[in-house]
Parts: sequence; structure tokens; C-alpha cells
Amino acid sequence: MLEYLFLIIGIIILVAGAHFLIKGATSLAKLLRVPSLVIGLTVVAFGTSMPELFINIWAASQGASQIGLGNVVGSNLINTLLILGMTSLIYSIRVKKSTVWKEIPFSLLAGVVLLVLANDFILDSQVSFLSRVDGVILLLFFFLFIYYTYELATKREANIKADFIVFPNYVVALMLLGGSISLFIGGKLVVDNAITIATNLGLSQFIISATILAVGTSLPELVTSIVAALEKKVDLAVGDIVGSNIFNIFLVLGVSSIITPIAIPNYINFDFIAIIVATAILFAFAIWGKKRKLLRWQGAVLVMLYIVYLMMIIIRG
Repeated sequence: MLEYLFLIIGIIILVAGAHFLIKGATSLAKLLRVPSLVIGLTVVAFGTSMPELFINIWAASQGASQIGLGNVVGSNLINTLLILGMTSLIYSIRVKKSTVWKEIPFSLLAGVVLLVLANDFILDSQVSFLSRVDGVILLLFFFLFIYYTYELATKREANIKADFIVFPNYVVALMLLGGSISLFIGGKLVVDNAITIATNLGLSQFIISATILAVGTSLPELVTSIVAALEKKVDLAVGDIVGSNIFNIFLVLGVSSIITPIAIPNYINFDFIAIIVATAILFAFAIWGKKRKLLRWQGAVLVMLYIVYLMMIIIRG
């Protein structure tokens, strides 16, 4: 049972490391007089995808690409269905106009691009891979999204927080060093023990990473969103989560496949399609009515869809 304990410890270290690294990097950027807008679009925006990125880097370096792939797929579905579903179930979320008409469609595009790139076998009847060329394509889309976000922010259509805490130099150094070491150690613990658990249970690495691992790395966002909903302070929840989904596909999988090409079993097409369908449903719910709100009944539907997805992949084995 030690592998389960180490997996939990690894997730905690990973999430804590990302938190401190982002705090330290943000403070350093302010000390260097980097504009708050740039900090918000780079350092802070990368924060929610940092655990997934390090897990994928470790998994790719150890040839366990299914763990990285499952973590991204699982995290995106948890973000869209479980986190937004539970949050809007507690308190209706208003969705910004730019999120409805630009960011959610961009997230939908990310799912479609991933599905297309992952189906090489249709063209050559061989096993599908996310190759290094595919990784470059994903990163190009990522930079396109960053450019769009920057343009949006400069027009003041995006609410980028300008008040970042500036810590003393020695605290910043400790945060950067401690955060980096924690991400390194946490990523290794998570990947090594996820492989062990999958092997012992006779399950695929994809299932373990798409469920247990994805829930663990998404837990901070889930707790934060629920607390915000209980306090009726939900504002940018949808935009932040949709942005995280885009980062996960374009940045995390892009970097991972450049390090090591990722083999794509044909059955995972179901999961890719699930991402596309979940995003399409989110878009439909967001434009339902005139107020662009995710209502409680819609939140209940999203949560139920996640439960159905979870049951189906567990049955699939």
C-alpha cells in the first residue's frame, strides 16, 4: 500500500511546488518591473497547468507516455464537467462574452486538433503517434492563443489582476528553489507510483492517470471553485478553466510529444471525442438564454456526464 501513500504525497508536493514557484516567479517579475499584464498572461496563467506539465515531462522521459496523456485528458474533463458543474450547481456562474465566443470555441478547436493529429492510422494504417512534428504544431497553436490573449488583455476585455505580492529577495529565491525541487520530486513520485499501481491492479496507465492522478492535480482548482461558489464570489471561473484546458492540450502535450513521441491507442479516440463533446455542451449551455449563465440544472447535467464518463472508462478497463 506504500505506493498509494507515495502517490498522494507526490501529488501534494507537486501542487505545493507549483504554488510556491508561481508566487516566487510573480514576485521576481514585479521586482524586475515586468508589467502586471505580462505577468498575468505568462507566469500566473501557466500556474494551473504546471503539475500536468511536470508529470508529462517525467512520464515522457521514462517512456510512460500514457500517464501524461491520461492526465491531460482526465484534467480537461474534470475541469469542464466536474469543477464547472459542481460550482454552478452551488451558484450560477456568469460567463464573459469573450469567453463564450472566443475562448470556448478555441478550446473546442484544441480538442479537434488533438483528435486529428492523434489519428495517423487513418492515413497510413499504422499505429498512431503524437510525433515531434505534431508537438510543434500544437505549440504553434499555443503561441497563437497567447497572442490572442495578449491582444484581448490590452483592449481591457480581460480582467488581469494587477496586485501581486512582492516578497523579499531571499524569500523569492527560496520559493523558486523550493518550488522547482518540489515539482521535480513530486513529478517523479507521481509517475513512478502511478506506474506501480497500474501494474499491480492490471489496469492501463491511462486509466490510473485519467482518474486518480487527474483528480489529485485538479483538486486545488476544485476546492477553490467550490469555496468561491459558497461565498458567491465566482467571477472568472469559466475563463480560467477553459484557458487551463487550452494550455493542457497545446502546451503540455506539445512539449511532451517533442520530448518523446506519444503512442495513441485507437480506443482513446473515445476520450478525445468526450473532450470535444463536453466543450460543445459547455458552449451550448453558455449561450442558453440571454444572461450567459451556467445554471444549477446545467451544473447537475455536467456532473452527471462526468460520472457517466468515469463509469465507461472503468468498465472499458
